[in-house]
Parts: sequence; C-alpha cells; structure tokens
Amino acid sequence: MKKHDIIEGIIAEYDFPNKGSFVIDDRKVTVKGAFKGQKVSCLITKLKKGKAEGRLLEVLEPSVLEDIKPCCSHFGACGGCTYQTLSYENQLKVKEELVKQLLDGVIDSKEHPYEWEGIIGSPITSGYRNKMEFSFGDEYKDGPLALGLHKKNSTYDIVNIKDCDIVSEDYNKIVAYTLDFCQKAGLSYYKKMQHVGLLRHLVVRQSYTTKGILVNLVTTTQNIESLDLQAYVEGVIHLPLEGQIAGILHTENDSLADAVISDKTTLLYGTEYIYEEILGLKFKISPFSFFQTNTKSAERLYDKARSYVGDTKDKVIFDLYSGTGTIAQMLSPVAKKVIGVEIVEEAVEAAKENAKLNGLSNCEFIAGDVLKVIDDIEEKPDIIVLDPPRDGINPKALTKIINYGVDELVYISCKPTSLARDIVTLQEHGYYVKKACAVDQFVGTVHCETICLLSKLHAD
Repeated sequence: MKKHDIIEGIIAEYDFPNKGSFVIDDRKVTVKGAFKGQKVSCLITKLKKGKAEGRLLEVLEPSVLEDIKPCCSHFGACGGCTYQTLSYENQLKVKEELVKQLLDGVIDSKEHPYEWEGIIGSPITSGYRNKMEFSFGDEYKDGPLALGLHKKNSTYDIVNIKDCDIVSEDYNKIVAYTLDFCQKAGLSYYKKMQHVGLLRHLVVRQSYTTKGILVNLVTTTQNIESLDLQAYVEGVIHLPLEGQIAGILHTENDSLADAVISDKTTLLYGTEYIYEEILGLKFKISPFSFFQTNTKSAERLYDKARSYVGDTKDKVIFDLYSGTGTIAQMLSPVAKKVIGVEIVEEAVEAAKENAKLNGLSNCEFIAGDVLKVIDDIEEKPDIIVLDPPRDGINPKALTKIINYGVDELVYISCKPTSLARDIVTLQEHGYYVKKACAVDQFVGTVHCETICLLSKLHAD
C-alpha cells in the first residue's frame, strides 16, 4: 500500500463520531464518514506503522443500517446531516452504541460498575433547530455568490441551501431572500485567505414556542456603503413567514477568525431578543447567547440532568459554563442557592434577566472564565453541574473543580470524546461514574449529548 493508492474495503468497525475502519494487508485503514457495513473505495492520504487514513471516494454498497432515502436534496453535498440514510430508530442505535463504547473504554467499572441508562431520543426529528449560522461564499472557485452550509470535506466551498430539513421553512425563505438581495446588489463575500470582501454570515434564531425570529446579517466594514440595510429590512419583514420577525440586526466583524464575532451590533428593526420556554420557565434569548439548539429535546436533557442532581434541599449548587442560566434556574426552586459562571458577558446578563423573569431570587450569575472566577467565590458548593463547550474543561480549571471535593458532579457534554478525556482525570482523583445516558439533540447528524453522574469515593 502506498500513499495516493485507491483501495476498497468493507467497514468492520465504527468509532465516535464518524470514523469507520477495515483491515487490509495487516494494516488498519480509517475512513472518516464511512458507516459500519458499507463497502467503500477510498484514497490513501496518510501511512503510519500498521495504520493508514483514507478519504472516502464512493460508497460502493450501503450498510444494512441504511434503510431509508435521504429527506434533504442537499444530502451528500452538504457536510451536515450524514445520518439521513438511517431511520431514526437506527440513528439512535448507532449513537447509543458509539457513546457507550467510548465510555466503556475509559470508565473503571471493575470495582464500581456504572448504570447505563440508554439513549433518549428527540421528540421531533424535522425542523427542530432553533438557531442556524449560514455562510456566504461560492459553490466553486470564482463561482456566483452562494449562501448556505459548507460542502462536505471542504473549508471554503458553500452549498446553496434551499430546503434544509432540520430547520423550519421560515429559515429557507429568509436564506433565499437574503441570497437574492445580495446577488442583485452585486455584493462580495469575505475571502478568508485574502481578507477582502463584505458578506460573512447570516444567523437566524427562531423560538420553538413563540415562533419569534431574530435575523442577524454579519459583514465586514469593507465597502459597507454598498449595503442598503434599510432595503434589506423592508424585504425581510414582508416575507410570507409562519413565524413573526421579532428583530433584525447587523453585526460588523473585521476579525480574521472564521466565526461570528461582534465588533459592533446594530438593531435595525424590532427587538434584540426572542423568548423560549422550557419546563415551565421562560427564557429571553439574545443574538449571541448560548441556548440548546433543539428546544423540545433540551427539555428531556434538563429533566434527566435534574434527576441526576437529586436532592438539593439546603444545598449550594455551582452551575459552571452556565450559558443563559437554564440549568441553574431549573434547580434553584429546590436549592438553597445556585451560582452560575459563564465567560460570555451577554449570556450572563441574559441569565440575570431570565431569573428575574421567572421570579427566582436565589440565583447568582458571574461573568468570567471558570478557571479564574471560582477562586473568588466565597461560597463552597455541595454539588457541581458542568456543561462545558465542545472542547471540554481546561485541565487547570478541572483541577480546581476537583479540589472542592464535592460528593457529586453532574457532567453534561456535547462532545463525548471530551467527556471521556475528563472522566479519566476525575477517576484519577477519586471520582467514579455512577450513572450515564445519551441524549440525542442533533437528529440526522453524528453529534450526541451525554450526561454522567459522578460520585466521590471516601476513605473508610
């Protein structure tokens, strides 16, 4: 086997999140995006001792798990919903197997067997997302302006999105109008390598419960005078939508990073927020606040997390990486006090407003990095809830969290591989996994949430 060889094989193993593999000539070949049971052809891109990596070229024969036709016309081109050829029942089976396999590989369960509680499915499987970030670009080099999602395995090329299945039809209408408006105006997109151009992203948020919509057009300040924002607003507010436009914003972003970052955000129409409801609580969501992207599945996620926290009477709870304070507010009615820490200041302000909105007086929210902030908190926690970003917890912050020595930790993770890494550290410092389950927030995709209840071992 040599680099750039094209080979065929049947995927025998499948690892989280989407890495298939087979063995040929005593060498394990890993192919990203290939399912267990598929016969594939791949191009060898890397060679190591006993190992190789291949880029998927073609699925020659489908897996027995692939039992339906894709529901989205962009399937295959778009890099998003790669599980669309699996029925939802099979999606859940695959995700549960992958997450449990990952956890079993790191959890020390000989002396302390843990209880695996399976996977909790989403109550809705289509149009479930309450936020999407669309990118401007082109579908091929020097092609016409495009607006949508990144092509599969591509950093630069964009798929024009016309009928995305995981958002409501309102999103598709707003995307189509925005692209048409920008094409007719002859506006350029921002080229990441040359750092030139105007259009960067379109961010749409829609409340599942109220149907209110926030539209945020993100651009650089280069040639900004060519963008007629008032005309854009007039067009958006007259679109025939099922929901209602709550607000339209314009964000200026001149940073080099390919991310939605605000140098300046201007309200063009309506309000800067929408309202969402989860488990009887109301939440005010602003443009840059973190909020679970699947509202109905989030109810199941938080309900399970609340059951893992258990008895909170007369206890102080730390909700670290608290976002808009959703978990903190779920727990506060049955706790002595809940303290949330979140690095995004706008999310902290939203959390404070949400606590007032829900009549909760025993919630405190602090803006700052968990690593730095927890040293200054006078109260000591009885229970800690962790809901970190995808990369998990900073190792130094995790050490500080461990040093509190609380009896129980509840860890909510949107990236099980990060959770697995942190579990190893927690076990080394006297914690063991008591319960765990998966929660599917991301239907059609490889992603999955996981919740773990960890308890502290005490010397007799």
